[in-house]
Formats: sequence, C-alpha cells, structure tokens
Amino acid sequence: MICKFYESETLNCYSLFSFVGMKKMLRISVLSIPFLFWCMTFTMAQKPPKVSKNYKATDAAGPEGAPKIYTVQKPYKKVKTTSMYLPMRDGVKIAVNVVLPADLKAGDKIPAILYQTRYWRGAQFNWPFNAFLSNFSGNSGKMMKEVILNGYALIAVDARGSGASMGSRKHPWTEDEVQDGYEIVDWVVKQPWSNGKVGSAGISYSGTTAEFLATTGHPAIKAIAPMFSLYDVYDDISVPGGVKLQYFTTNWGAANTALDNNKLPIKDPLAKMAVGGVQPVKGERKMVKEAVRQHQANLSVADGVRSITNRDDISQVDKVTSPDRFSPHTRSSKINEYGVAVYSVSGYYDGNYQHAAVKRHLTLENPNNKLMLGPWEHGGWMNCSPHNPGPSGFSKASELLKFFDYHLKGIDNGIQHEPKVHYYTLGEEKWKSSNVWPPAEVAFKPFYFQEGGRLESSIPMVQNSFTPYTVDTTFGTGVFTRWRSLLGKLKTPYAYHDWQKISKPLPNFSSTPLTEDVEITGHPVVHLYVKSNMPDGAFFVYLQDVDPQGNVHYVTEGQLRAIHRKVSSENRPHQDAPGVPYHSYLKKDSSPLEPGKTELLSFDLYPVSYLFRKGHSIRISISGADKDHFENIGHGAKWEIRHDKDHFSFIELPVMPR
Repeated sequence: MICKFYESETLNCYSLFSFVGMKKMLRISVLSIPFLFWCMTFTMAQKPPKVSKNYKATDAAGPEGAPKIYTVQKPYKKVKTTSMYLPMRDGVKIAVNVVLPADLKAGDKIPAILYQTRYWRGAQFNWPFNAFLSNFSGNSGKMMKEVILNGYALIAVDARGSGASMGSRKHPWTEDEVQDGYEIVDWVVKQPWSNGKVGSAGISYSGTTAEFLATTGHPAIKAIAPMFSLYDVYDDISVPGGVKLQYFTTNWGAANTALDNNKLPIKDPLAKMAVGGVQPVKGERKMVKEAVRQHQANLSVADGVRSITNRDDISQVDKVTSPDRFSPHTRSSKINEYGVAVYSVSGYYDGNYQHAAVKRHLTLENPNNKLMLGPWEHGGWMNCSPHNPGPSGFSKASELLKFFDYHLKGIDNGIQHEPKVHYYTLGEEKWKSSNVWPPAEVAFKPFYFQEGGRLESSIPMVQNSFTPYTVDTTFGTGVFTRWRSLLGKLKTPYAYHDWQKISKPLPNFSSTPLTEDVEITGHPVVHLYVKSNMPDGAFFVYLQDVDPQGNVHYVTEGQLRAIHRKVSSENRPHQDAPGVPYHSYLKKDSSPLEPGKTELLSFDLYPVSYLFRKGHSIRISISGADKDHFENIGHGAKWEIRHDKDHFSFIELPVMPR
C-alpha cells in the first residue's frame, strides 16, 4: 500500500502518517499527531506534478538576508519520557508528558518548552506497531527531539477537555485552559532539573496556546514562538474579510469531535489498526474512558460560527461567546506589559496566518521580537514557490534553538543583532531582511482597471465605463490552495499549479508586459467601485503573474464582505501595515449596499513578497464566490465593476525600489 500524508500542523495538520511501501510502514509523531486528525481525504481530482529530481531548496538559512545558520553540538544523546496527571486548582486532572534528555546528569539545570495541544500529546500504538513506531519520527517529532537533545525539557500537555485530560471546553483557549498553563509552569520551575526559565512553542493551535501563556504574567515565561498560528480568531480563520470560511470550521469541528471520542478522524484501515487512541498516562489507562465521558460536554466551534456575521455577534450554541472572547489579539497589552519575547513565523501559503503574524509583530513592542515569512504552507514543510516547488530546506529546530538559547539560557549567539524581519521573495527565490515590515523603502504604485480588461498606470478618462459580471456561484479555487493547507490537505508544494485553468472564466485585468523587474513586498490594497443589484456580496480579488508564454502564476488574494466595507480608524485592537484599510466588522459599522448605487470597497490582499520579471504582466481577477472554501452569499448578484473618470477602480501595489 503506497500513499503519503504530508506533514503540516494544527489548525494545521502535521500529518502523522506516512505510508511509503512496507519499509517505512507507518510513521507517527507525538507532535504530528495534532495534525493527524486533519488528514481526512485520500484522493484528489487532479494529481499535482512531481517534484523534480534535480530540486534544490532555496529557502535554507545562511545566504545573505536569510536567518544565520546556528550550529550547536548536542550535549545529550537520548530522550526519556514520563507521564502523569497534574491536578489543577479546581481538581481537573491534566495529562502531561515530561520529556528529558535521558543522559541528563544530576545537578544539570535546563529550561523547559511547554507544548499544549488539543490534538493528543501522544498516541497509543497497538501491537505489533508499538515495536517500531516512535513518538519522535516525522518532521515535527524530529524537530522537537533535536531541541530536547540540545538541553531542553519538553512538557507536552493535553489541553483541558481533550486527549487524556479531564474536563470540557465551551470553545478553544478557555480561561481555564489558559490558567492551567500558568499552574503547569509553576510545577515545572519546582523540578530539580529546571533552571527556572520556560518558553513555549507550537504550530497552529499550540502556537496560540503559547501566545496565551505569555499573557498570564508568570515570571518564568521569557520567550514564545507562535508558528503558523492565528492572532485574530474572527479575521484570521473563522470569518476572513467578513466571509465565513466554512470549509475549515466544518472539517475542523468534525475532526475535533472524533478526537474527543478517542477516535482517529481518518478512514485509512492501516492507521486505525496501528493507533488505539490517545496515549494514556502510564498506569492510568482506565482514566481515558472517564476523560472521553467528560469531553461529551464540549461545544462545537463549527456550530457556533454559523450564528456569527459580525465580530461582536454571540454564538447561539452557548449564548455567551463571541470570537473575541478567545482571540489572543485582545490581550496583546498583557504580552507588552510582561515583556515576553515573541518570534512569529508563517508562510505565504499558510491560509492568511502570514497576515496574523504581521499584525502580531506590528502590535507587540519587545525590541527582541522577530518575524519570519517564508515560501511555505501551514507547518512550513514545503517550499510552495511557483518557481521552485519542493521540500523546504529550512531548519526550524535550528532557528528555535537560536531564539530560545538566547532568551532561556543566556547564550550570546548574536540573534539580538540580526534584523528583526526575515522574508523570502518569490520569483527571485531569495531571502531578504529588514528591521520593519513592510520595508521602509516600499512605496505604493497604483494600477487602474480599464476598458477591455486592461490594467494601466494612468487614471481612466472615459465616462460610464464598466465591466459587467454575473456572479458565478459555482466558481471555486480548487484543492491546491492556501486554505486547504490549513487542514494539512495541500499535500504538495505545487500550490495553485492549476490556477491558469481555474481563473480563466473570471473578469481579468492585465497590464502590458513590464519593461523592468518589479518587486512587490507588503500588502497590495484594492479599491473597487462596484454597482450591484443585491444588498450584500463577497468580493474576492486575486493577484497573478503572467509570463511571456501566457502561463499564469497565483501570487496572493484577499476578500471582503460588502456589508463590512466601512473603513474605520478608531479603536483599532491591533496595528496594521501602513496604508492597510481597517474594518471593524462590528455590527454598528455594518450596512447593506444600496442596489443600483456605485459603492466603494477598499481592502488589502494577504502580504507577500514577489518579483515580477521584465516581460511579464500583472493580472487582477475578481470573483463573487469560492464554493470550495467560503460561505456562498452571491446568489443572483449582477455587478458593474466601474472604471471611468468618476469612479475608477484600482489596486495599489507595494513596490520596492530595484
């Protein structure tokens, strides 16, 4: 049986299973288990191209502009794991694995990395698979094992209401779950091996638990690395741009329900044969049944999102919760107050979590904070650049060690002197750096929509000019997308490789071939003047690169629901990049379109760095639906996309001087 699940993480999926013939049989990582539950599809309508045998990764550390290579000598050789239940203040028992270097000497003092997940801290393997399966195989397991062998303790935790832990949850990252983190850190620093300092890291869900941990004010918490994780629950994952991301919430909710019932959320018979459920605490196997019984009180996030249109709407499931109730962006002031150092990491194909990473970095104030944006999908195991797709060559373990060695061990390794921001330019296939995002040299250059599908640098001077579009609610962006990445279902570095065919039916506006290279780095901002026959709609805008042979490469996208078009400058809960329109998504700012009236919608596309080569063209496409991922609110809509001298639609591109 030959089939492979690529690894990517939580709200992500680090796929746990890798079947490659009988030699490798099955690989499952305790830290990739979290993502396992995302791997629920096994076939695709179209097979992506295969990675070239001559592929060479261009995203590795080391070259000018990239994070510096950090070479360390592993002082330890093996790891050992113990497990236990830790009772919390209210008596709820939390399942914890403590993983230490097996050859840690008496008197050695090491820092700890806290890893809190709701996707099982470990798996229970059935016979005979338990004879050869390791909880530290797979990309994520190997990454954390390298950290441990360099002198760290890993504290892996089943969050309250999940895995083998007791309790229940009304929503993710409850107040009780956050407080549990504080108490676990209290326990950690009392251990004989502890040096009194704690960090936290994780991808997706566990990245957000790390961020919440930094808001608790525990004096031992010095640094966190939220990787490929959200910042604003409403705008980053549940309702991006005010449009419900139903594909994600529906599948995520179903997978969580399966896990909470101690079942794998995948159908593969070999996987189910190998995995018996969550790893029990040693000597407490019967407690798993009690944990599952208590998990039946968990509420569904997917059901809750169905009643959310505005940011301040209340879930009709529990009649209490709004998205901001469990959103880390509302607590940024706490992280600033406590001075915890934060390393935000994401990729351009990571849903819109690169936008989350940027907002977090711009809002938090510690001068030791770092931001890194790479050519990656959710989890960062693949280089998805359309010009060099293949396995990622970047070592996250090395970069994490550099960051934590400085903040938790006091090693002067030079990271404090590196630029605060590292970003990768697609098309040029090159790392670059800056102390700010976007780089200070960036200047917006407008490109105006014109008659005949043209995109030009001059303002249109004609009257009553528009492009008609009847919204096609059957349009979808396919299966090789940034949004599938969030569930670990991209499974290939060839993201959007079928985009040329998919985007062809859309209204398109293309520039003439460029006379020189043009690099954009930052947040494109689109201004659409639209007349619609409907009071609402979802507006999707796609930025693309067209080469001289007519091949189309997807660059980035953005979307906005029409009722949320009001641009506000008051009471921003976070900082945005310069020039980015802010939408509150609050009920008081929501208003319907007036049918037959020309209205302005201004919004940004997700941040990216991309080099359009000389001779290539810039293309903008517009849609009113993405059936493969988003709630469909475009039924019956007919638009006029205006481009005349009174109402000229245009896009501002953040251009870097060359």
